[in-house]
Amino acid sequence: MKDKFLFTKNSTKKSNAYNYNLNNVKKPNLYKGTFPYSEVPRLKFNNIHYPKNLPENIWITDTTFRDGQQSMSSFTVEQIVKLYDYLHKIDNGSGVIRQTEFFLYSEKDRLAVKECMNKGYDFPEITSWIRAKEEDLELVKKMGIKETGMLMSCSDYHIFKKLNVDRRKAMNMYLSLAEKALENGIVPRCHLEDITRADFYGFVVPLVNNLLELSKGSELDVKIRACDTLGLGVAFDGVELPRSIPAIIHGLKYNTDIKSEQIEWHGHNDFYSVVDNSLAAWLYGSSSINTTLFGIGERTGNCPLEAMLVQYGQLKGSLDDLNLKVITEVAEYFQRELNYKIHSDTPFVGNEFNVTKAGIHADGMLKNEEIYNAFDTEKILDRPAIVAINQYSGLAGIAAWVNTFFRLKGDNKITKKDPRLRPIKTWIDEQYENGRTTVIHNKELKRIVSLHLPSLLKDDDIEAV
Repeated sequence: MKDKFLFTKNSTKKSNAYNYNLNNVKKPNLYKGTFPYSEVPRLKFNNIHYPKNLPENIWITDTTFRDGQQSMSSFTVEQIVKLYDYLHKIDNGSGVIRQTEFFLYSEKDRLAVKECMNKGYDFPEITSWIRAKEEDLELVKKMGIKETGMLMSCSDYHIFKKLNVDRRKAMNMYLSLAEKALENGIVPRCHLEDITRADFYGFVVPLVNNLLELSKGSELDVKIRACDTLGLGVAFDGVELPRSIPAIIHGLKYNTDIKSEQIEWHGHNDFYSVVDNSLAAWLYGSSSINTTLFGIGERTGNCPLEAMLVQYGQLKGSLDDLNLKVITEVAEYFQRELNYKIHSDTPFVGNEFNVTKAGIHADGMLKNEEIYNAFDTEKILDRPAIVAINQYSGLAGIAAWVNTFFRLKGDNKITKKDPRLRPIKTWIDEQYENGRTTVIHNKELKRIVSLHLPSLLKDDDIEAV
Protein backbone atom coordinates (compact mmCIF):
# COMPACT_ATOMS: atom_id res chain seq x y z
CA MET A 1 0.00 0.00 0.00
CA LYS A 2 1.30 3.46 -0.85
CA ASP A 3 1.41 6.18 1.74
CA LYS A 4 -2.17 7.26 1.13
CA PHE A 5 -2.59 8.37 4.71
CA LEU A 6 0.84 9.73 5.60
CA PHE A 7 0.39 13.49 5.61
CA THR A 8 3.70 15.32 5.69
CA LYS A 9 2.34 18.52 7.14
CA ASN A 10 1.54 18.67 10.82
CA SER A 11 -2.14 19.55 11.18
CA THR A 12 -1.60 21.53 14.37
CA LYS A 13 -2.34 25.23 14.34
CA LYS A 14 -0.19 25.95 17.36
CA SER A 15 2.49 28.28 16.06
CA ASN A 16 5.10 27.20 18.60
CA ALA A 17 4.68 23.46 18.04
CA TYR A 18 7.12 21.37 16.05
CA ASN A 19 6.32 19.29 12.98
CA TYR A 20 6.88 15.58 13.52
CA ASN A 21 6.72 13.10 10.67
CA LEU A 22 6.90 9.34 10.76
CA ASN A 23 10.40 8.07 11.43
CA ASN A 24 10.32 4.74 9.64
CA VAL A 25 13.41 3.20 11.24
CA LYS A 26 14.95 0.04 9.83
CA LYS A 27 15.71 -1.38 13.26
CA PRO A 28 13.38 -1.19 16.27
CA ASN A 29 14.11 1.32 18.99
CA LEU A 30 13.65 -0.72 22.16
CA TYR A 31 15.05 1.90 24.56
CA LYS A 32 17.43 -0.62 26.08
CA GLY A 33 19.07 2.09 28.15
CA THR A 34 15.74 2.44 29.97
CA PHE A 35 14.50 -1.14 29.63
CA PRO A 36 17.58 -3.40 29.87
CA TYR A 37 15.37 -6.44 30.64
CA SER A 38 18.16 -8.20 32.52
CA GLU A 39 17.60 -5.59 35.23
CA VAL A 40 14.59 -3.64 36.46
CA PRO A 41 13.61 -0.69 34.24
CA ARG A 42 15.47 2.55 34.82
CA LEU A 43 14.29 6.09 35.35
CA LYS A 44 16.10 8.72 33.33
CA PHE A 45 15.70 12.36 34.26
CA ASN A 46 15.75 15.50 32.13
CA ASN A 47 14.24 17.84 34.76
CA ILE A 48 11.65 19.19 32.33
CA HIS A 49 8.48 20.30 34.09
CA TYR A 50 5.11 20.59 32.39
CA PRO A 51 2.16 22.76 33.40
CA LYS A 52 -0.80 21.01 34.94
CA ASN A 53 -3.90 21.34 32.82
CA LEU A 54 -6.86 19.65 34.52
CA PRO A 55 -9.77 19.66 32.04
CA GLU A 56 -13.03 21.22 33.16
CA ASN A 57 -14.86 17.99 32.31
CA ILE A 58 -13.36 14.71 33.50
CA TRP A 59 -14.92 11.26 33.65
CA ILE A 60 -14.30 7.54 33.94
CA THR A 61 -14.75 4.67 31.52
CA ASP A 62 -14.92 0.98 32.33
CA THR A 63 -13.31 -2.12 30.81
CA THR A 64 -14.48 -4.73 33.33
CA PHE A 65 -16.13 -6.78 30.58
CA ARG A 66 -13.11 -6.59 28.25
CA ASP A 67 -9.70 -6.22 29.89
CA GLY A 68 -10.97 -7.10 33.36
CA GLN A 69 -12.78 -10.28 32.43
CA GLN A 70 -9.64 -11.68 30.80
CA SER A 71 -8.14 -12.17 34.27
CA MET A 72 -11.02 -14.21 35.67
CA SER A 73 -13.31 -17.08 34.85
CA SER A 74 -15.55 -15.94 32.03
CA PHE A 75 -18.67 -14.11 33.21
CA THR A 76 -22.05 -15.54 32.31
CA VAL A 77 -24.53 -13.40 30.41
CA GLU A 78 -26.56 -12.99 33.60
CA GLN A 79 -23.50 -11.86 35.55
CA ILE A 80 -22.52 -9.34 32.88
CA VAL A 81 -26.02 -7.85 32.86
CA LYS A 82 -26.03 -7.70 36.66
CA LEU A 83 -22.67 -5.92 36.75
CA TYR A 84 -23.82 -3.52 34.03
CA ASP A 85 -26.84 -2.71 36.19
CA TYR A 86 -24.50 -2.06 39.10
CA LEU A 87 -22.35 0.33 37.04
CA HIS A 88 -25.51 2.18 36.05
CA LYS A 89 -26.61 2.42 39.68
CA ILE A 90 -23.23 3.72 40.82
CA ASP A 91 -23.25 6.34 38.07
CA ASN A 92 -26.80 7.27 39.08
CA GLY A 93 -27.38 9.45 36.02
CA SER A 94 -24.30 11.58 36.63
CA GLY A 95 -22.45 10.57 33.46
CA VAL A 96 -19.21 10.22 35.44
CA ILE A 97 -19.02 6.53 34.47
CA ARG A 98 -19.46 7.44 30.85
CA GLN A 99 -18.77 4.23 28.92
CA THR A 100 -18.05 0.54 29.25
CA GLU A 101 -16.61 -1.76 26.60
CA PHE A 102 -17.27 -5.31 25.48
CA PHE A 103 -15.80 -8.07 23.35
CA LEU A 104 -17.95 -9.16 20.41
CA TYR A 105 -16.20 -12.37 19.38
CA SER A 106 -18.39 -15.09 20.86
CA GLU A 107 -22.13 -15.65 20.71
CA LYS A 108 -22.20 -15.20 24.48
CA ASP A 109 -20.42 -11.84 24.19
CA ARG A 110 -22.93 -10.61 21.63
CA LEU A 111 -25.92 -11.86 23.60
CA ALA A 112 -24.66 -10.04 26.71
CA VAL A 113 -24.25 -6.84 24.71
CA LYS A 114 -27.79 -7.13 23.34
CA GLU A 115 -29.21 -7.70 26.84
CA CYS A 116 -27.36 -4.65 28.13
CA MET A 117 -28.38 -2.52 25.15
CA ASN A 118 -32.00 -3.45 25.82
CA LYS A 119 -31.72 -1.72 29.19
CA GLY A 120 -31.72 1.61 27.38
CA TYR A 121 -29.32 3.26 29.80
CA ASP A 122 -27.60 6.49 28.82
CA PHE A 123 -24.71 5.70 31.16
CA PRO A 124 -22.52 3.86 30.88
CA GLU A 125 -22.70 3.90 27.09
CA ILE A 126 -21.96 0.54 25.47
CA THR A 127 -18.86 0.43 23.29
CA SER A 128 -16.76 -2.41 21.89
CA TRP A 129 -13.14 -3.40 21.33
CA ILE A 130 -11.65 -4.91 18.19
CA ARG A 131 -8.34 -5.73 16.56
CA ALA A 132 -7.19 -3.65 13.58
CA LYS A 133 -8.99 -6.00 11.17
CA GLU A 134 -11.87 -5.38 8.79
CA GLU A 135 -13.71 -8.56 9.82
CA ASP A 136 -13.76 -7.28 13.39
CA LEU A 137 -15.22 -3.96 12.26
CA GLU A 138 -18.03 -5.90 10.58
CA LEU A 139 -19.04 -7.22 14.02
CA VAL A 140 -19.35 -3.67 15.32
CA LYS A 141 -21.50 -2.65 12.36
CA LYS A 142 -23.82 -5.63 12.77
CA MET A 143 -24.32 -4.88 16.47
CA GLY A 144 -25.16 -1.24 15.79
CA ILE A 145 -22.53 0.04 18.23
CA LYS A 146 -21.53 3.67 17.66
CA GLU A 147 -18.01 3.60 19.12
CA THR A 148 -15.32 0.96 19.20
CA GLY A 149 -11.84 0.62 20.55
CA MET A 150 -9.26 -0.37 17.95
CA LEU A 151 -5.95 -1.96 18.83
CA MET A 152 -3.12 0.17 17.46
CA SER A 153 0.10 -1.08 19.02
CA CYS A 154 2.63 1.74 18.92
CA SER A 155 5.91 0.53 20.43
CA ASP A 156 8.56 -1.10 18.31
CA TYR A 157 8.33 -4.09 20.63
CA HIS A 158 4.88 -4.72 19.19
CA ILE A 159 5.32 -3.36 15.66
CA PHE A 160 8.51 -5.22 14.84
CA LYS A 161 8.34 -8.22 17.15
CA LYS A 162 4.60 -9.04 17.28
CA LEU A 163 3.17 -7.66 14.05
CA ASN A 164 6.42 -8.29 12.10
CA VAL A 165 6.05 -5.11 10.06
CA ASP A 166 7.72 -1.70 10.06
CA ARG A 167 6.25 1.52 11.36
CA ARG A 168 5.00 2.65 7.95
CA LYS A 169 3.01 -0.53 7.34
CA ALA A 170 1.61 -0.48 10.86
CA MET A 171 0.48 3.13 10.51
CA ASN A 172 -1.16 2.51 7.15
CA MET A 173 -2.99 -0.50 8.55
CA TYR A 174 -4.28 1.50 11.52
CA LEU A 175 -5.32 4.51 9.46
CA SER A 176 -7.09 2.37 6.88
CA LEU A 177 -9.33 0.77 9.50
CA ALA A 178 -9.99 4.09 11.26
CA GLU A 179 -11.07 5.56 7.93
CA LYS A 180 -13.49 2.69 7.34
CA ALA A 181 -14.97 3.15 10.81
CA LEU A 182 -15.54 6.85 10.19
CA GLU A 183 -17.14 6.09 6.81
CA ASN A 184 -19.61 3.83 8.63
CA GLY A 185 -20.46 6.40 11.29
CA ILE A 186 -18.47 4.62 14.01
CA VAL A 187 -16.18 6.55 16.32
CA PRO A 188 -12.73 4.91 16.38
CA ARG A 189 -11.19 4.93 19.85
CA CYS A 190 -7.58 4.22 18.99
CA HIS A 191 -5.81 2.12 21.61
CA LEU A 192 -2.15 3.14 21.44
CA GLU A 193 -0.87 -0.02 23.07
CA ASP A 194 2.46 0.13 24.95
CA ILE A 195 2.79 3.90 24.64
CA THR A 196 5.26 4.02 27.56
CA ARG A 197 7.82 2.11 25.42
CA ALA A 198 7.04 3.86 22.14
CA ASP A 199 8.89 6.47 20.07
CA PHE A 200 6.64 9.37 20.97
CA TYR A 201 7.79 11.90 18.36
CA GLY A 202 8.82 9.36 15.72
CA PHE A 203 5.56 7.39 15.70
CA VAL A 204 2.92 8.39 18.27
CA VAL A 205 2.55 12.07 17.38
CA PRO A 206 2.59 11.44 13.58
CA LEU A 207 -0.02 8.70 14.03
CA VAL A 208 -2.30 10.94 16.10
CA ASN A 209 -1.97 13.82 13.64
CA ASN A 210 -2.85 11.50 10.75
CA LEU A 211 -5.86 10.18 12.64
CA LEU A 212 -7.02 13.73 13.33
CA GLU A 213 -6.55 14.59 9.65
CA LEU A 214 -8.79 11.67 8.69
CA SER A 215 -11.57 12.88 10.95
CA LYS A 216 -11.60 16.37 9.42
CA GLY A 217 -13.87 15.16 6.64
CA SER A 218 -16.21 13.49 9.12
CA GLU A 219 -18.67 14.73 11.70
CA LEU A 220 -17.04 12.35 14.17
CA ASP A 221 -13.94 12.90 16.26
CA VAL A 222 -11.45 10.11 16.70
CA LYS A 223 -10.44 9.30 20.27
CA ILE A 224 -7.03 8.31 21.56
CA ARG A 225 -6.56 5.84 24.41
CA ALA A 226 -2.98 6.04 25.67
CA CYS A 227 -2.26 2.56 27.02
CA ASP A 228 0.40 1.98 29.67
CA THR A 229 0.35 -1.72 28.90
CA LEU A 230 3.06 -2.78 31.36
CA GLY A 231 2.46 -0.13 34.01
CA LEU A 232 5.78 1.56 33.22
CA GLY A 233 4.44 5.10 33.31
CA VAL A 234 5.73 7.60 35.85
CA ALA A 235 3.43 10.25 37.31
CA PHE A 236 5.94 12.94 38.28
CA ASP A 237 7.75 15.63 36.29
CA GLY A 238 11.37 15.55 35.22
CA VAL A 239 11.43 12.04 33.72
CA GLU A 240 12.34 11.36 30.10
CA LEU A 241 10.00 9.93 27.52
CA PRO A 242 8.71 7.34 26.92
CA ARG A 243 7.88 6.76 30.62
CA SER A 244 6.74 10.27 31.58
CA ILE A 245 2.96 10.63 31.77
CA PRO A 246 3.12 14.44 32.07
CA ALA A 247 5.25 14.49 28.89
CA ILE A 248 2.91 12.11 27.04
CA ILE A 249 -0.32 13.96 27.82
CA HIS A 250 1.22 17.42 27.44
CA GLY A 251 2.94 16.30 24.24
CA LEU A 252 -0.33 15.14 22.71
CA LYS A 253 -2.03 18.42 23.58
CA TYR A 254 0.89 20.60 22.47
CA ASN A 255 1.88 18.88 19.24
CA THR A 256 -1.54 18.03 17.83
CA ASP A 257 -4.98 19.58 17.60
CA ILE A 258 -6.44 16.98 19.91
CA LYS A 259 -8.86 18.07 22.62
CA SER A 260 -8.83 16.81 26.18
CA GLU A 261 -12.21 15.19 25.56
CA GLN A 262 -10.56 12.96 22.95
CA ILE A 263 -7.81 11.66 25.25
CA GLU A 264 -8.18 8.66 27.54
CA TRP A 265 -5.60 6.99 29.80
CA HIS A 266 -5.46 3.23 30.39
CA GLY A 267 -2.99 2.00 32.99
CA HIS A 268 -1.83 -1.20 34.67
CA ASN A 269 -0.50 -1.70 38.18
CA ASP A 270 2.74 -3.62 37.55
CA PHE A 271 4.77 -1.05 39.52
CA TYR A 272 2.16 -0.15 42.17
CA SER A 273 1.50 3.17 40.44
CA VAL A 274 -1.75 2.76 38.55
CA VAL A 275 -3.85 5.20 40.61
CA ASP A 276 -1.16 7.90 40.77
CA ASN A 277 -0.51 7.50 37.06
CA SER A 278 -4.20 7.79 36.21
CA LEU A 279 -4.51 10.87 38.41
CA ALA A 280 -1.52 12.40 36.63
CA ALA A 281 -3.19 11.80 33.25
CA TRP A 282 -6.18 13.80 34.46
CA LEU A 283 -4.01 16.55 35.90
CA TYR A 284 -2.02 17.04 32.70
CA GLY A 285 -4.94 17.16 30.29
CA SER A 286 -6.74 13.86 29.70
CA SER A 287 -10.48 14.01 30.30
CA SER A 288 -11.01 10.27 30.56
CA ILE A 289 -9.54 7.50 32.72
CA ASN A 290 -10.14 3.83 31.93
CA THR A 291 -10.82 1.52 34.88
CA THR A 292 -12.23 -1.82 36.03
CA LEU A 293 -14.24 -2.79 39.07
CA PHE A 294 -11.76 -3.49 41.89
CA GLY A 295 -8.88 -3.17 39.44
CA ILE A 296 -9.33 -6.63 37.94
CA GLY A 297 -7.27 -7.26 34.86
CA GLU A 298 -4.23 -8.86 33.37
CA ARG A 299 -1.23 -9.54 35.63
CA THR A 300 -1.45 -6.98 38.46
CA GLY A 301 -4.67 -5.50 37.14
CA ASN A 302 -6.07 -2.22 35.85
CA CYS A 303 -6.91 0.99 37.65
CA PRO A 304 -9.71 0.39 40.20
CA LEU A 305 -12.92 2.16 39.24
CA GLU A 306 -13.79 2.85 42.87
CA ALA A 307 -10.40 4.49 43.45
CA MET A 308 -10.88 6.94 40.60
CA LEU A 309 -14.42 7.77 41.70
CA VAL A 310 -13.01 8.85 45.05
CA GLN A 311 -10.21 10.76 43.26
CA TYR A 312 -12.89 12.40 41.12
CA GLY A 313 -14.67 13.57 44.26
CA GLN A 314 -11.45 15.00 45.65
CA LEU A 315 -10.63 16.89 42.45
CA LYS A 316 -14.14 18.21 41.85
CA GLY A 317 -14.98 18.86 45.50
CA SER A 318 -18.16 16.84 45.11
CA LEU A 319 -19.31 13.35 44.17
CA ASP A 320 -22.16 14.93 42.20
CA ASP A 321 -24.97 12.37 41.98
CA LEU A 322 -22.73 9.28 42.21
CA ASN A 323 -24.02 6.55 44.51
CA LEU A 324 -20.88 5.00 45.98
CA LYS A 325 -22.88 2.93 48.46
CA VAL A 326 -23.56 0.52 45.60
CA ILE A 327 -19.84 -0.29 45.44
CA THR A 328 -20.14 -2.13 48.75
CA GLU A 329 -22.96 -4.20 47.30
CA VAL A 330 -20.90 -4.96 44.19
CA ALA A 331 -17.96 -6.08 46.32
CA GLU A 332 -20.23 -8.52 48.15
CA TYR A 333 -21.56 -9.77 44.80
CA PHE A 334 -18.05 -10.36 43.45
CA GLN A 335 -17.10 -12.42 46.48
CA ARG A 336 -20.38 -14.31 46.74
CA GLU A 337 -21.26 -14.96 43.10
CA LEU A 338 -17.93 -14.77 41.27
CA ASN A 339 -15.81 -16.41 43.97
CA TYR A 340 -13.45 -13.43 43.81
CA LYS A 341 -11.28 -12.72 46.82
CA ILE A 342 -11.01 -9.07 47.79
CA HIS A 343 -8.18 -8.65 50.26
CA SER A 344 -9.49 -7.42 53.59
CA ASP A 345 -7.20 -4.35 53.54
CA THR A 346 -8.20 -3.16 50.04
CA PRO A 347 -9.14 0.54 50.22
CA PHE A 348 -12.87 1.30 50.17
CA VAL A 349 -14.02 -2.28 49.53
CA GLY A 350 -12.02 -4.64 51.76
CA ASN A 351 -13.81 -6.07 54.79
CA GLU A 352 -11.38 -4.31 57.11
CA PHE A 353 -10.35 -1.23 55.16
CA ASN A 354 -11.72 1.05 57.89
CA VAL A 355 -11.23 -1.28 60.85
CA THR A 356 -9.18 0.14 63.72
CA LYS A 357 -7.19 -2.41 65.72
CA ALA A 358 -4.91 -0.41 67.97
CA GLY A 359 -6.33 0.24 71.43
CA ILE A 360 -5.21 3.88 71.59
CA HIS A 361 -6.85 4.48 68.21
CA ALA A 362 -10.03 2.85 69.44
CA ASP A 363 -10.13 5.28 72.36
CA GLY A 364 -9.87 8.12 69.85
CA MET A 365 -12.64 6.64 67.73
CA LEU A 366 -14.85 6.44 70.80
CA LYS A 367 -14.33 10.14 71.48
CA ASN A 368 -14.67 11.30 67.87
CA GLU A 369 -14.84 9.09 64.78
CA GLU A 370 -13.16 11.74 62.64
CA ILE A 371 -9.88 11.33 64.51
CA TYR A 372 -9.11 8.00 62.84
CA ASN A 373 -11.57 7.85 59.92
CA ALA A 374 -10.67 9.98 56.89
CA PHE A 375 -14.27 10.58 55.79
CA ASP A 376 -17.77 9.41 56.67
CA THR A 377 -17.47 5.91 55.25
CA GLU A 378 -20.93 5.01 56.49
CA LYS A 379 -22.63 7.88 54.68
CA ILE A 380 -20.64 7.58 51.44
CA LEU A 381 -19.91 3.84 51.19
CA ASP A 382 -22.45 2.36 53.61
CA ARG A 383 -19.48 1.08 55.61
CA PRO A 384 -19.37 2.25 59.23
CA ALA A 385 -15.92 2.49 60.77
CA ILE A 386 -15.31 -0.59 62.92
CA VAL A 387 -12.89 -1.29 65.76
CA ALA A 388 -11.32 -4.76 65.77
CA ILE A 389 -11.03 -6.30 69.20
CA ASN A 390 -7.92 -8.00 70.54
CA GLN A 391 -6.00 -8.19 73.83
CA TYR A 392 -5.01 -4.52 73.56
CA SER A 393 -8.42 -3.02 72.86
CA GLY A 394 -9.57 -2.37 76.41
CA LEU A 395 -12.97 -1.09 77.45
CA ALA A 396 -12.69 1.85 75.05
CA GLY A 397 -12.20 -0.49 72.12
CA ILE A 398 -15.15 -2.67 73.11
CA ALA A 399 -17.38 0.38 73.48
CA ALA A 400 -16.26 1.69 70.09
CA TRP A 401 -16.97 -1.67 68.48
CA VAL A 402 -20.48 -1.83 69.96
CA ASN A 403 -21.26 1.72 68.83
CA THR A 404 -20.05 1.22 65.27
CA PHE A 405 -21.26 -2.34 64.73
CA PHE A 406 -24.78 -1.55 65.95
CA ARG A 407 -24.65 1.96 64.48
CA LEU A 408 -25.51 3.69 67.73
CA LYS A 409 -25.76 7.47 67.48
CA GLY A 410 -25.96 10.41 69.88
CA ASP A 411 -27.37 9.60 73.29
CA ASN A 412 -27.73 5.94 72.36
CA LYS A 413 -23.96 5.46 72.29
CA ILE A 414 -22.39 3.64 75.20
CA THR A 415 -19.17 4.70 76.89
CA LYS A 416 -16.22 2.74 78.19
CA LYS A 417 -17.59 3.31 81.73
CA ASP A 418 -20.70 1.22 81.02
CA PRO A 419 -20.58 -1.66 83.59
CA ARG A 420 -22.09 -4.11 81.09
CA LEU A 421 -18.83 -4.07 79.18
CA ARG A 422 -16.76 -5.51 82.03
CA PRO A 423 -17.90 -9.15 81.69
CA ILE A 424 -17.30 -8.86 77.93
CA LYS A 425 -13.75 -7.68 78.58
CA THR A 426 -13.23 -10.50 81.07
CA TRP A 427 -14.25 -13.03 78.42
CA ILE A 428 -11.87 -11.43 75.90
CA ASP A 429 -8.98 -11.42 78.39
CA GLU A 430 -9.54 -15.11 79.08
CA GLN A 431 -9.36 -15.86 75.36
CA TYR A 432 -5.84 -14.45 75.13
CA GLU A 433 -4.70 -15.84 78.49
CA ASN A 434 -5.57 -19.26 77.07
CA GLY A 435 -3.29 -18.73 74.06
CA ARG A 436 -5.45 -17.05 71.43
CA THR A 437 -3.47 -14.98 68.90
CA THR A 438 -6.14 -13.81 66.43
CA VAL A 439 -8.55 -10.87 66.71
CA ILE A 440 -12.06 -11.50 68.01
CA HIS A 441 -14.36 -11.85 65.01
CA ASN A 442 -17.56 -9.85 64.69
CA LYS A 443 -19.77 -12.95 64.95
CA GLU A 444 -18.13 -13.92 68.25
CA LEU A 445 -18.49 -10.44 69.65
CA LYS A 446 -22.09 -10.24 68.56
CA ARG A 447 -22.76 -13.48 70.42
CA ILE A 448 -21.16 -12.35 73.69
CA VAL A 449 -22.71 -8.88 73.45
CA SER A 450 -26.15 -10.48 73.06
CA LEU A 451 -25.73 -11.95 76.56
CA HIS A 452 -24.94 -8.65 78.25
CA LEU A 453 -26.61 -6.03 76.03
CA PRO A 454 -29.60 -7.94 74.58
CA SER A 455 -31.54 -4.74 73.91
CA LEU A 456 -29.23 -3.95 71.01
CA LEU A 457 -30.29 -6.99 69.01
CA LYS A 458 -33.36 -7.18 66.81
CA ASP A 459 -35.69 -10.15 67.11
CA ASP A 460 -34.25 -11.89 64.05
CA ASP A 461 -30.72 -11.30 65.37
CA ILE A 462 -31.61 -12.89 68.70
CA GLU A 463 -32.94 -15.97 66.90
CA ALA A 464 -29.73 -16.23 64.85
CA VAL A 465 -27.57 -15.97 67.97
